[in-house]
Amino acid sequence: MLINQEKERTSLNGICPYFTMFPLDFPYRILKRFAKAGDWVADPFCGRGTTLFASRLLGLPCIGIDSHPVAVAISEAKLANTSPNRIMRTVKRILNDITEANDVPKGDFWDWAFDHEVLGILCILREGLLKNCDSSSRKALRGIILGALHGPICKTKKSYFSNQSPRTYAPKPDYAVRFWKSHGLKPLKTDVLGIIAERAERYFGIEQNHSNAIVKDGDSRDPHTFEKLAVANKVKWVITSPPYYGMSTYMPDQWLRLWFLGGTPTVRYAFDTQIKHLSQEVFVDQLRKVWINLSVICHNSAKLVIRFGAINNRMVNPVEIIKESLRNTRWNCITRKSAGSASKGRRQSLHFNGSTAVAIEEYDIWATS
Repeated sequence: MLINQEKERTSLNGICPYFTMFPLDFPYRILKRFAKAGDWVADPFCGRGTTLFASRLLGLPCIGIDSHPVAVAISEAKLANTSPNRIMRTVKRILNDITEANDVPKGDFWDWAFDHEVLGILCILREGLLKNCDSSSRKALRGIILGALHGPICKTKKSYFSNQSPRTYAPKPDYAVRFWKSHGLKPLKTDVLGIIAERAERYFGIEQNHSNAIVKDGDSRDPHTFEKLAVANKVKWVITSPPYYGMSTYMPDQWLRLWFLGGTPTVRYAFDTQIKHLSQEVFVDQLRKVWINLSVICHNSAKLVIRFGAINNRMVNPVEIIKESLRNTRWNCITRKSAGSASKGRRQSLHFNGSTAVAIEEYDIWATS
């Protein structure tokens, strides 16, 4: 595929690793082959914005909706129209305006997770972005920091701000402190501005198509989320991947990035905005609400493409779940095909079940109105 041959042009898609990412090839190849110039694209579970970025690469207008603030922030960064110089000027402006952070979290986790000086700089940048994150440069900066906030200690260079951590999700405080202490791992004094500058050049050094996009922090189960979008009957393509049945840890696994976006410095486990997984019937009914709500923005000839699978601790038939969720909606299932296993793209089932999990086959289900 073209995108595999243009690593520099597509590097922005990797600005912040996120555990629900499907490969860029999935939406790109569909839109490249079938979409026409000017076709609107939507993703009601936009996650880290892969469908939106594929739309940008092809010059197509797009809409992304997600109830997870981290997902929305990452998507907005991928659609930012800016440059490395503008991003670094924004950093310096914030540091000049705020000389000392008013809100620096305290406790064992924070002492072991970040060098004291590094945490201070991050808190200043957090404060500045919470006051104002309207411009493309500020949204890009926010995405860069989210991507570098936690990750592994690399042998060749310091690429992340934190002590040893996963890239895609934040470790829970008690476990993390025990791990760092038992392994004698102390937080490194990293060059915060240097890491930001390097990432700004990597992700925004190559000029992209100007994005024509709407990213909304909202619940796709709520019809009001769609009613407020001024794109009635315009969307021709919906390419999405809902949470797999049984996945309910999106919010707590992103607690550290949520803190940077203005959340509490502690792990929260209950969120009303997440799809409920109380039973398969409840889950299906909530997906159905999303497919019905899409009617407000979709053209009468729109296509819906859903990638869906299952996780090991909920052995269900993913195709049947999607087919049932489409029942009594405007959408008629026309075809399905295997998308391979989650291990190929390091998808949802592996990230939630550890390295010993057996990847379950995923499917692409196509429907038309």
